[in-house]
Amino acid sequence: MSSAKNKLRLAGAFAALATLAVAVSCKGFFQNPTVSTISILPPTPTVAVGGSAQLNADGTDSFGDPITLTGGTSCTGTTVCWSSDTPSVATISAGGTLTGVSAGTSTITAASGTATATATATVTLANVTSIILSPNTSFSMAADSTAGSGNGQCLTVLATAGGQTNIDVTASVTWQTGTAGIITPQGAEDPECVEAGGTAGSTTLFAQYTSGDTVINSDSITVTVTGP
Repeated sequence: MSSAKNKLRLAGAFAALATLAVAVSCKGFFQNPTVSTISILPPTPTVAVGGSAQLNADGTDSFGDPITLTGGTSCTGTTVCWSSDTPSVATISAGGTLTGVSAGTSTITAASGTATATATATVTLANVTSIILSPNTSFSMAADSTAGSGNGQCLTVLATAGGQTNIDVTASVTWQTGTAGIITPQGAEDPECVEAGGTAGSTTLFAQYTSGDTVINSDSITVTVTGP
């Protein structure tokens, strides 16, 4: 009888060890969890210039189980690192606080190990009353010049809103020209620069900003392109 009992005890012990082995091999028992996927909430945050919003990162492991993520700087384990590709538009703290700096959009990234997620943050500026070009003077360039060659002209658009002046809204304006083909605003080398087109001549250039339902235009300047 005692021999049979011993066999049952041994069988039970082996079963327990087998269960533990499965847990160790399949679920990473006693190991730090590894983040497989990350999602950012909200996925398309919007803040005003000077305002802030809290972003959160949700994670799952390779089995699809939820993992609680916390902000930090190590970017490993359950720690997620935040970054903004355009800090001049929006910044993001280690804890996930998004702050609007200037009007425009910025790609926000949350990363932990090899897992990453992105969200497009929009920074708005309300109650804009006027915009100006800087420099606000006419200029000329050769037909074969480009902004990247040093012969083009880079412009900044500054807004007045809520009693504040000189707020950079260049990333949020659309450019308007009088005659097509003479100049190319938002050239390939730099979206804030004007490049010469393929046609010599003169044309007007001005910026246009939409604030709510109101479209605001800057004063226009003349751009002259001289032929080769």
